[in-house]
Amino acid sequence: MPSNRNLHKLLRVIFPEVLMEYFEISGWHDDSVKIEVWLDEKHYMERSDYKSGTVISHGFTDEKVIQDFPLRGKPVYLHVRRRRWYDKATGETFSYTYDDLTTEGTKLTPEFVAFLKEED
Repeated sequence: MPSNRNLHKLLRVIFPEVLMEYFEISGWHDDSVKIEVWLDEKHYMERSDYKSGTVISHGFTDEKVIQDFPLRGKPVYLHVRRRRWYDKATGETFSYTYDDLTTEGTKLTPEFVAFLKEED
């Protein structure tokens, strides 16, 4: 059985590094027809929000299913949930957007990039 460290290395080969940086795998299913992976945004807030002391995690957005590049001839479906944040000072609920998704060597489908850049 692979260690968590080796599993993480393998996932970095399969999935783009930027995806593994912002999301964690919460589940997966593989059958003869397709591969499904459930991803939840990690519990990291931006430095300014952390310093303010008024921003708290507020659950997740609705799951969005995105078809990714096939693996071993099977379609791959990513079930992705972005984290929602709540600012107690302003009453605002928001999700982070990611603009650094075009790193050289990053391979994300256009649909996935658009999803990560959209505002809540």
